[in-house]
Amino acid sequence: MELADIARQIAELPPEAQQQVADFVALLRARHAGGRGRVKPGRTPIGDEPFAGVWRDREEMRESGAWVRR
Repeated sequence: MELADIARQIAELPPEAQQQVADFVALLRARHAGGRGRVKPGRTPIGDEPFAGVWRDREEMRESGAWVRR
């Protein structure tokens, strides 16, 4: 679908529906603006959480796939 067609279809909607489209576009932009892997302000990166690596030295975790299969 061409952008001009989308714009025309939006313009044909009633004002409240146009507002819903604008709100949805804003939601999508916010969701995709930061990209993956970025930490939100005020959040601790997962690797810095106290539980990260808690099973690192456990023998059964060396071969976690085999452990799960057992």
